[in-house]
Amino acid sequence: MRKPNDVTLKDAFGKMLDVYRLRRKFDETSILAIWPEIMGTAIANRTTQIYIKDKKLFIRIESSVIKNELVMVRQGIIQKLNEHAGSEVIVEMVFL
Repeated sequence: MRKPNDVTLKDAFGKMLDVYRLRRKFDETSILAIWPEIMGTAIANRTTQIYIKDKKLFIRIESSVIKNELVMVRQGIIQKLNEHAGSEVIVEMVFL
């Protein structure tokens, strides 16, 4: 039986992230972890470096052909990643 002041684990964890101001870093880390699933194995295997700094996603890709394709659809990728995070974590993509 639930008591009136019981909180779900999800709510408690979310509140903890907000109180300790870790939400943004948690969202950034989840985006980096989900990159292979969203982009597929072909692109993930050719991604040599990926990190987020100041709401910019920096990506180093070995293949220039794939890099050019990603440049053309960068807004769609940003939208997918932000939808996964549930907030605006990435504003811009930079290809190295």
